[in-house]
This record gives sequence, structure tokens and C-alpha cells, in this order.
Amino acid sequence: MADVVMPRLSDSMEEGTVLQWLKQVGDEIAVGDELVEIETDKANMAYEADVAGTLTEILVQEGETVPIGTPIARVGDAGETVSPQAQEEPAPAPPRQTTTAAPPRPFATEEEDGHRPKASPLARRIAKERELDLTQLEGSGPGGRIVKADVERASSAGDGGDGGVEDDVARSAPPPPPSGPAAEGISPETAKGQVSYEDLSKLQSTIARRMSESKATAPHFYLRASVDMSRAVEGRALVKAGAAEGDIVPSFNDMVVKACALALREHPRANGAYRDGRFELYSRVNVGVAVAARDALVVPTVFDADRKGLRQIASESRTLAGKVREGQITPPELSGATFTVSNLGMYGIDGFSAVINPPQAAILAVGAIVERPVVRDGEIATAHLMQVDLACDHRILYGAPAAEFLARIQALLEEPLSLAL
Repeated sequence: MADVVMPRLSDSMEEGTVLQWLKQVGDEIAVGDELVEIETDKANMAYEADVAGTLTEILVQEGETVPIGTPIARVGDAGETVSPQAQEEPAPAPPRQTTTAAPPRPFATEEEDGHRPKASPLARRIAKERELDLTQLEGSGPGGRIVKADVERASSAGDGGDGGVEDDVARSAPPPPPSGPAAEGISPETAKGQVSYEDLSKLQSTIARRMSESKATAPHFYLRASVDMSRAVEGRALVKAGAAEGDIVPSFNDMVVKACALALREHPRANGAYRDGRFELYSRVNVGVAVAARDALVVPTVFDADRKGLRQIASESRTLAGKVREGQITPPELSGATFTVSNLGMYGIDGFSAVINPPQAAILAVGAIVERPVVRDGEIATAHLMQVDLACDHRILYGAPAAEFLARIQALLEEPLSLAL
């Protein structure tokens, strides 16, 4: 008998939440099989089994959070008999009070909209046996997940009653209003209306904690510059015009990442961190690129960005962004960044001040590229200008060195041919 413990899936992970068991008690498991989906402080990912045998017991249920190293399941020898007690699914939290459930429709193997409802594997199996449609059920498990009790309750509701008028009225009547402040998690009416509450995901909780720690412990100061992107705009237009179908054309953000990487190589403290009363300076230049995820901000890493060409940076950035939005990003791809670029220009934002991603020394906030009037050689002309704001940790990056670092980024972007070197 071997214990499966909550694994450490990132360098900052202290605990994990079991989102969904992908195998059930009694299932045979091979090394490499996806066993359980776990939510960490950086991403959700499936954990692959490192032992083979029969899953004999699940110790941590879906929705529960435990520290790393805590046993979450047990695996016995292949073919080992599983006790009846180990196969039972524990009772979920008491369901919310509702009106009589509507009679479920016959079970559909594939919903009309292609959406797969959130349900435990046991609930799916029971629903299929009883020909119930999971899309018609309301889950009482963690995050609205449908569990065994929900299926059994719906099955009972469908079997009960004589189909008379009273049943039809009960099914069509709207639910009663909350009977107290705690009912349905909604407060009584206030001057602001009804107040509902939403729990943070582990990722959101981590972001809130780390950003609060950053502002509380790192003395931020900000530098701002206006970058003339006119040559970059012209150069990218030429590259795009000459590109074949399927070719990757670097974006302006890819240019910013490359410019930052080259400047970081020349300014080691900007590529470092202040930690435990001393400077940490890193030999690799790894640029994190902030990507908007579902109700959170995730920062995947372009490793050794100073050594990569623009097209490679563009290709990797697109792959990483796609993984973030599809929920496929892995903890290693979210680790190791030595500097961060956050770009809100695509939302029409001219400029903003970002919060440093600890323990990094700085973060660059990038605004939109806007054509504006400028004076050149005493005459009014136009230029494509982009505002960049550098937030610095004053404990490691002081005013003059930070200004030189930002000026170097500006110079590299204004002469885009230098980015190809």
C-alpha cells in the first residue's frame, strides 16, 4: 500500500486544493495516468500518478485544501480488493433550500451546447444509470459541482408526485426570498441593495496576498517615458506585408519584451531582487509577460529572452498566452521570471502604474501606441508615441540607475533594427 501525497507543483506552493478526482476507488492506475486535478497558487493542473496499482482509498475529497505532503489517496497492489466503505462517496454539505425540483429530462450523452457540466465521476455514473440530464441539476458541491446527493435528490423528485396540478404549480413557482441574512449567502436589503459574497479562488487569494505584500514592503517609485514607435510601426508593417501565410509576425509587445531583455543584461540590478537584506543577481534574463486569465492575472515566463530572436519570442509568447486562457499552463512555465512586462495598450489605456511582482526589482507598464502631433526641426509633424512606466523597488534599484535602464529600453525601441542583434 502506497500513499499519494499532495505534491509540490511550484516553488511557492504551500498547500493545494483537490478540484476533481480523475480516477475513482477501485480503478486500476498505471504510472503516468492523470489521477487528480489540483489547484495551486499559480495554476490548475492534473497530477500524474507515480505508482501503479489499484486506487483503494481517497483521503481528501473534492474541494478540500491540505498542505503539501499530506496523504490524499492510497494505492494498493494491482487487483487488490477494495472495501465497500472505501467506495462510498462522503455526504456533501447540506443542500440549499429550494422549491420542489423540476422533473429531470432523460439523460443526454452530449448536451446541445457542447458544455460538459461540473459533476463528480460518481454523480455522472449514477445519472447515466438513472437516465438523468446533468444540465438540469443544480450542484451543492464545491464550486457548484454536482455530487451524488444532488443526483439522488433529483431522482426522488422525478419519481414522486402524481403529476397533478399541484405538482405543476410547485415546479413552476419562483423560489422564495431568502429567509435570513445567511440564506443563499445574500445579505438583507441595504442602502447599496442586496450584497452577495463570492469566495476567491486559490490563485486570486495568492494574487491579493502577494500584491498587498509588495505594496507594503517594497518602497515603490515610478519613472515615465514616451517612446517614439514610428520606426517600429513602419518596420512591422513591412514585415507583415512580406510575410507568407502562417508566418509569425512579432507584435509590438514582443519588441518590448526583447528590448527589456537586452537592457536587463546591461543593468544587472534591474534583473535582480532584494531579499533578506541583500541583493540577488541572476545570470539568466527571464521576462514574465502578464496575461489576463479567468478573473485573474497570470504571468508566464519567456526564458532567456535576451538570447532569443523576435520571432522565437513571438512564438513562445503566443503559445504561453493560449495555454493561460485554456487553463493548460503549468507551474514551471509560471516560475523563474526575473522581470515583468504588463501591457494594457490593447485596451486603449494610455498609461498606468503597475505593482511590482515580488521579489523582482521592477515591472514595466506599457500603454497604447497613439499617433500624436510632435515638433521636429521646428515643424509640426506626427509620431506614433507609446507611454511606458517603470515601477522600481527603491531598495535595490535607485533613481539614476533606473533612469538609465528605462532610457536604454526607449533607445532600443526607437531603433528597432537593434532588436534583431
